[in-house]
Amino acid sequence: MSVIRKWLRNSAAVAVSVAALTATTVTASADTTIKWLHLENQEPVIALWNQIVDEYEQANPGVTVDMQFLENQAFKAKLPTLLQSSEVPSMFYTWGGGVLKAQEETGVLRDITPALDANGGQWRNQLNASSIDGMTIDGKVWAAPAQTGVVSFFYNKELFDQAGVDGTQIKTWDDFIAAVKKLKDAGITPIAGGGGDKWPLHFYWSYLAMREAGKDGFAAAKAGEGDGFAGEPFVKAGELAAELGALEPFQNGYLGATWNDALATYGDGRAAMILSFESTGRTQASNATDGKGLDPSNIGIFPFPTVEGAPGVVTDNLGGLTGWAVTADAPAETEGFLEYFTSPDVAKRWSAVAKTIPVTKGVAETITDPLLKISADALSRETWHQNYLDQDLGPNVGAVVNDMSVAIMSGQISPEDAAQQIQDTFELENM
Repeated sequence: MSVIRKWLRNSAAVAVSVAALTATTVTASADTTIKWLHLENQEPVIALWNQIVDEYEQANPGVTVDMQFLENQAFKAKLPTLLQSSEVPSMFYTWGGGVLKAQEETGVLRDITPALDANGGQWRNQLNASSIDGMTIDGKVWAAPAQTGVVSFFYNKELFDQAGVDGTQIKTWDDFIAAVKKLKDAGITPIAGGGGDKWPLHFYWSYLAMREAGKDGFAAAKAGEGDGFAGEPFVKAGELAAELGALEPFQNGYLGATWNDALATYGDGRAAMILSFESTGRTQASNATDGKGLDPSNIGIFPFPTVEGAPGVVTDNLGGLTGWAVTADAPAETEGFLEYFTSPDVAKRWSAVAKTIPVTKGVAETITDPLLKISADALSRETWHQNYLDQDLGPNVGAVVNDMSVAIMSGQISPEDAAQQIQDTFELENM
């Protein structure tokens, strides 16, 4: 299909022991093709995935894994149509939550529970149970979990030093606002923002809502209790987001900037902070103008600050649980490839290259990258893991959350009206 750019793989065979693949080798029919639709655009990761595919193909004669790429925003826009077309992928990237539920309800997915439980639960037993729970709907597993993560603030130590800001002492929202003001006073752009993609700014409202409502208050809103997402904690979250937006903390043109633009702004040293994923050490470098970005020793991390007097705590994390959904008519070999892809050896290699935190048991403990280890440690201590709201609340409510987050921070809507719009959409989706 013309909207999908296919990555060409190196045809050289990659040496791999037969024993390492025995557990996932299946009997393949002639010329079986697994269409793998992904969002990854970082060359080191793609190179590793090419190796993994070559390994699997070598151990499974007759199986071809066809890697297909869509950029993040294009993926979200085109996937619903693609799933109903003749070009439907065999497996594709998913964030879980409400989005996965909506996909499952269309009937386009295959329940992978039997595959997880085959051979005495061999595949299931290599994955963290909580990650499988996150992909489970009504007792059935609708996607293979692959990685988890946490959103944190990454900062440029040199720019912080120039402005007289100590990143290790930013604990509360008031501390954070004070840091933003000091950076601006020093002539430094405080934050890199990707307002054009919208979802990067939803991190701010989402985290503030988590801090203001706390785990119980958030759960109550999702359960439809009280005023729901139009309640006082969510309005207050909007007020704090509006307070930040009024300081004009982002780079010029941030409302039209993509996420990759924001990463480049941070990686080039043109902004002091970015609220971003656990893989930022890698992605800021690859998106920087010079292809190198900030030296890891110049990067610090601090968790999203708490709000004084509010119930949310610093160990309440916003982050994703992502994996791979299998479509109903995908070749039977698709689950076999996924079992190999999430196996300990492959997961460790992937973690080392992609700077990510796989859900395969025992892998997080082996992480040595200093920046990634900070995120892994934060996940190990967390008291609540909230999936991204634009995924957890479903595509329609999530889109409104993203829109309202941008509108609040750019001063286009009041926090009260934004919260009410989110609640109105939530009610329509859950009547």
